[in-house]
Amino acid sequence: MRRLRNVKIVATLGPSSETYDMIRALHEAGADVFRLNMSHGSHEEIREKHRIIRQVEKDLQSPIAILADLQGPKLRVGVFANGAEDLEEGAKFRLDLDTAEGDIHRVCLPHPEIFAALKPGANLLVNDGKIRLKVEDCGDDFANCVVTTGGTISNRKGVNVPDVVLPLAALSDKDRDDLEFVCGLGVDWLALSFVQRPEDVTEARELAQGRAAILSKIEKPAAVEAFDDILAVSDGIMVARGDLGVELPVSAVPPIQKRLVRKCRHVAKPVIVATQMLESMIDSPMPTRAEISDVATAIYEGSDAIMLSAESAAGSYPIEAVTTMNNVAVEVENDPTYREIIEASRTQPRSGVADAIVAAAREIAETTQVAAICCFSQSGTTALLIARERPRVPIIAMTSLRGTARRLALSWGTNCVITSNVSRFKMAVVASARAARDLGYAQESDQIVVTAGLPFNVPGTTNILRVSPCDERLIFNVESE
Repeated sequence: MRRLRNVKIVATLGPSSETYDMIRALHEAGADVFRLNMSHGSHEEIREKHRIIRQVEKDLQSPIAILADLQGPKLRVGVFANGAEDLEEGAKFRLDLDTAEGDIHRVCLPHPEIFAALKPGANLLVNDGKIRLKVEDCGDDFANCVVTTGGTISNRKGVNVPDVVLPLAALSDKDRDDLEFVCGLGVDWLALSFVQRPEDVTEARELAQGRAAILSKIEKPAAVEAFDDILAVSDGIMVARGDLGVELPVSAVPPIQKRLVRKCRHVAKPVIVATQMLESMIDSPMPTRAEISDVATAIYEGSDAIMLSAESAAGSYPIEAVTTMNNVAVEVENDPTYREIIEASRTQPRSGVADAIVAAAREIAETTQVAAICCFSQSGTTALLIARERPRVPIIAMTSLRGTARRLALSWGTNCVITSNVSRFKMAVVASARAARDLGYAQESDQIVVTAGLPFNVPGTTNILRVSPCDERLIFNVESE
């Protein structure tokens, strides 16, 4: 399905968007990737959503990526005898392992791993940071705190521990079960929550066994600190600004977002900017001006994708939210300033033949009348390298592997075409010319750039580039390879 913009849109599915008609309408409105939130819904409900997405994909003949977002470990306080208590600033409050119901003085925190990592001076954030506690004294089974920001604390509210790396695996038992289930279904991407260190990603990759690409959610200060190492072992990144804005000062999030997006672009790995992008559209058909600016900023930065969460999953206006994102993206990408920013922030790594080939393809497209860049890619790596260049012309990724086409639906500017295996470069050129014409990116009178690797169907062998006419008669008149 041809898009008039390059940034991709991720839409989360939920109660507002679980029927065939709605999922199809969301895809037609602009959703390129559907997110399945494993924090909500049974396996059977997830299975049904997966089935519907694949049916829409088949009916529209348009590769769609499915992203399964694992819940991660959830840290919560216990319950209170009165259901809730009001904590005043300056008051003393104790967290411990005692399972007795809590009161104004204490409550259970059933996570010994937290106590093992805490030190005096550490901060604990409760209920998305609405309540802040500072540790004065702690041991293996308790933490005596002072309330630095008061408020109402109630049953099973979440706890964030921003100041320490917790000795907790990113995958809970539930996550392991969910991972195996969704990999068996055939999802394309796994989003890993609670990442603190590269080993968290490595563990998930070992469990996935190549059945899905691994996307690390950056939502903890420890992940920001270890980002380069985490990026090295990840296939993609999500800048999850929700928890990041709880555990860090909210003023720190925008510069972190910019740094992470730029680093992902440098190594040609997809990056999603997520959380509260059009939050008001959960209840309103119109977004705020600030939300539109936030979406536009992520696009100007060169993000591969922007994401809707509750807006499309539980909101009253899911199609309007996707349409709004699509319209903002089209407007931004048609702004001359967008090209200036993208090109000024482009890096030029030249570490191998493939890097040189894709850089040359982009330069040719910018200096000649070329309608599109077509690349043959089995693993998807060449398409990602071309996307890193952020060329001014469309990218058509040709692959015989449906899984590769689906994964690339998350990558900036890639228009994926599933093609049969080819054994000669001339037939690759012919297939590229047909795809460019069929997708409406080129006419017979146009030229395209074609990249491929010889021998064919061997990952990592991109070594050839040709500027070719789209007129097949002219292609066949060229001397045989």
